[in-house]
Amino acid sequence: MKLGSIGTAMVTPFTKEGEIDFEVTTLLIQHLIDNGTDSLIVNGTTGEAPTLSEEEKEQLLSHVIAVVGNRISVIAGTGSNDTRGSIRATKRAEELGADGVMLVVPYYNKPDQNGLYKHFKTIAESTTLPVLLYNIPGRTGINLTTETVVRLSKVDNIRAVKEASGDLTQMAEIIDRTKDNFNVYSGDDALTLPLLAVGGSGIISVSSHIVGLEMQRMIRDFQDGNTIDAAVRHRTLLPLFEALFSKPNPVPIKYLLRKIGLSVGDVRLPLVGITESDAYLDGALKTFQQQTSGENE
Repeated sequence: MKLGSIGTAMVTPFTKEGEIDFEVTTLLIQHLIDNGTDSLIVNGTTGEAPTLSEEEKEQLLSHVIAVVGNRISVIAGTGSNDTRGSIRATKRAEELGADGVMLVVPYYNKPDQNGLYKHFKTIAESTTLPVLLYNIPGRTGINLTTETVVRLSKVDNIRAVKEASGDLTQMAEIIDRTKDNFNVYSGDDALTLPLLAVGGSGIISVSSHIVGLEMQRMIRDFQDGNTIDAAVRHRTLLPLFEALFSKPNPVPIKYLLRKIGLSVGDVRLPLVGITESDAYLDGALKTFQQQTSGENE
């Protein structure tokens, strides 16, 4: 499973009727590859997975795999709060040709840490695919602790964690207590550079839909030892990162994708989209474009 420095948690384009728009999905995939994406995460939070039927998830994953070919990795979001259901989805993703799976912490039923360990271990043992754990307590209601991640990292095909807890200390502790071949990715765009600074591997990003190349430049600057330049890029990107999470994800990113000419459609209920011009989002995008216009000429 080659996630690279930037994995994009891809939005799911919808038609005006609210169905998956496969034609626009193809355009979006090419756009993301051209703009710095190293891997794609399909059927995740940003892809509005809770509103997709199992049939739709399979159709979307199959389409993305076919369009991508061998250019970058495709990771399927197959986690849920039902272990047996997650196993079925994971096996299907393997059959369809996914390069790995992402398993979110079970939501709503709130298992304890031992339950989380057994849940993830059981799913991982059902597949030969590499596994990316996904910790996002703000949505699931429970935190996957450092101790549990360390235990899970010893399962052969559990290779990485997407940490969206916002807790940099926890991320650093996971890095410190796991082997070098276990990767820690930020689930928060604003923590990309801070996580790299403590030994993280990169970002599973939303913002990369529109600023992927700039994020790759920031990462390269850091990796090349140009830490001052990396910090400047980080500060330039921060206002846009904040704007993109000013409303429930993926509402803002779908809005800005439409602004730059990619008609990915609206969100599905119970989320509601932005129907009028949003001055805050428009301003953040315009300011960023003005600040970076000289570099892109």
